[in-house]
Amino acid sequence: MTRFVFACDSFKGTISSARAAKLLEAEARAAFGDVECLGLGVADGGEGTVEAVVAATGGSLVSAEVEGPLGDPVRATYGLLPGNRAVIEMAAASGITLVSREALDPLRASTYGTGQLVLDALDHGATDVSLAIGGSATNDGGMGFARALGARFLDAGGAELRGCGADLERVASIDLSGLEARLRAARFHVMCDVDNPLVGERGATYVFGPQKGASPEVLERLEAGMRSYATVLERTFGTLVAHEGGMGAAGGLGAAARLFLSAEVVPGVEWVLDLVGLDDALEGAALCVTGEGHADAQSAHGKVISGVAARCRAAGVPCVAIVGGMDANATELLGCGVDALVPTVIDAAPLFDVLAHAEENFVLAARRTFSLLSIGSRLGGERS
Repeated sequence: MTRFVFACDSFKGTISSARAAKLLEAEARAAFGDVECLGLGVADGGEGTVEAVVAATGGSLVSAEVEGPLGDPVRATYGLLPGNRAVIEMAAASGITLVSREALDPLRASTYGTGQLVLDALDHGATDVSLAIGGSATNDGGMGFARALGARFLDAGGAELRGCGADLERVASIDLSGLEARLRAARFHVMCDVDNPLVGERGATYVFGPQKGASPEVLERLEAGMRSYATVLERTFGTLVAHEGGMGAAGGLGAAARLFLSAEVVPGVEWVLDLVGLDDALEGAALCVTGEGHADAQSAHGKVISGVAARCRAAGVPCVAIVGGMDANATELLGCGVDALVPTVIDAAPLFDVLAHAEENFVLAARRTFSLLSIGSRLGGERS
């Protein structure tokens, strides 16, 4: 029997990965009749990672009340997976979407709540924890995160600091004696798809600070603080991470996870695709359909479409990408293993209208895709 594999990222704010697979299955059966359809929830380590991985592995969702980026309580959800594993999106506790644009303040924001989620996962028996660290509202070097896990950040007078962006410049020493003992018995992975260092022109502050509400004056203060903080980290751990790629992810949480947890930094999309078993699913498949909300130059670098397409190419399986929108640079995907790009939007419309009709447009794109494929299959049959 002909088998199709569906492995789409979520279409942010409109269609989940699992829903996209269901819609594709309905259109595939309408065009081809009795075909086998296998839908896999996938993500790139950003928004939707927990939902996709839990669905694919038969895990469960767990919620906990933690401290949000600015100290207000938030209800955050993470995933518990078979084999005493957990997957956590730091955006659920410390994300930029939890703060209104007017209230964004990287001097005040802290990753404390993300550390609380790690503790909650340990309380639930997790011994292997993966952190997806995209979408942060923070630029605290991961101090809040580490403080929740028992580390103490002290100023020159020995007073303990809260661990927010404003405290970067004040850290004189770090006390690790109270660090949670269970951390040593657990394994940690950080899903990271950016290579920005902790400091410098391409560092956490200058590249990501403006979108978190930092003015030019605040950027200068945060950068000076981050450089001072990096020096304290080197003195404490004996490891220089200031200029290492990926350490600037999530306002420096990448560096904190690496040093305080001995975490392994892994490409998010590759980790997810391995976990959900895409390679096995592609064996004997006739086609794979992937997709995401918008395809551009970044889609060819560490995103779901390029990750899925590369594995399709290795497996010799044709790959079609259905995308909510695309720009001219999206054609780079055609060199990554994507055989065809199909946008969902077929007429000019305001963004709010496009988002309001996202599912309808996706179904129409799926219908166009499978109708063209069915023509190809009939033509192939005629030639034979």
